[in-house]
Amino acid sequence: MTLAERWLKGAYQDSRWLWPLRPLGALYQRVMARREAAYRRGAKSAWQAPVPVIVVGNITLGGTGKSPLVAWLGRWLVDKGWSPGIVTRGYGGESGRYPLHVTARTDPAHSGDEPVMLAQQTGLPVVADPDRPRGVKALVDAGCDIILSDDGLQHLALGRDIELVVIDGKRGLGNRRCLPAGPLRESPERLLRVDAVIANGTLERTLDLDRPVSITPMRLQPVSWRRLSDAERFPLAPLPFSLPILGVAGIGNPQRFFATLSDLGVKGEMQPLADHQSFSAETFTAAHGRPVVMTAKDAVKCLDIAPPDSWVLEVEAVLPLDFEHWLTAKLSALS
Repeated sequence: MTLAERWLKGAYQDSRWLWPLRPLGALYQRVMARREAAYRRGAKSAWQAPVPVIVVGNITLGGTGKSPLVAWLGRWLVDKGWSPGIVTRGYGGESGRYPLHVTARTDPAHSGDEPVMLAQQTGLPVVADPDRPRGVKALVDAGCDIILSDDGLQHLALGRDIELVVIDGKRGLGNRRCLPAGPLRESPERLLRVDAVIANGTLERTLDLDRPVSITPMRLQPVSWRRLSDAERFPLAPLPFSLPILGVAGIGNPQRFFATLSDLGVKGEMQPLADHQSFSAETFTAAHGRPVVMTAKDAVKCLDIAPPDSWVLEVEAVLPLDFEHWLTAKLSALS
């Protein structure tokens, strides 16, 4: 286990060795609160796009399920007659040329892995740009009439009409402390000022906020297996590969992916990797001829280096009909 992995595990379990960092966490929380307050009262200005902007983010480190929600929203908006575009920072990319228009064929070394994955899953215009307002302008110029900002909660220089926050149902808010003493990017009370809080999976820990907040349930549903070499899809059962397998996951919460594999009857050696980790052929040496199973986010980096018998588990977000009605009403109120 790397130091980063040990720290993240300790932050969610409130390990005693992190307690000396609490003063730094309290300082970080105050800085973030003052920054948000400055934008709210107009002391710092945010650029407001000429089209609606929906921000999807979180207040914790580690994977919560933001990207599947963005993909779901993109498909849902298309069904409702909108022409959405997705703006993202492009974490891990080294383009140097922004705004970067990302397609299903873009090299993830330039854009980062998540933008390519979203382009593949949705077929929508995707722009990677650390400067979110600049990225949104490029999408509007391309004809988009609504914007989804992936992982954009803390990017306050971009104005927003709807804020959606995703939390991991199992891990919740961890030890409820801000970086570096805990996993929080902002105070837990930030959840009281967003439009909707969405729990990925059953919420197992109380949020313990100053007042109750409504929680929208979301689950990630496996939908198919995809063979990496030729993108052919297969049903979940029977398994299209033999057991045992080597499972690899370079995502924020690899154990959630491995638990899903277990639920599907997939057994073998599970190899957790760092979030956004770079892959090489050496990553798969532990396969020893066994099939390799990975996430869609990892797959965009592995097409040319993974063994021939490599597979991707495709998942989609599932949300209640009540959320769709609520979102329809929110968007109607903006027009």
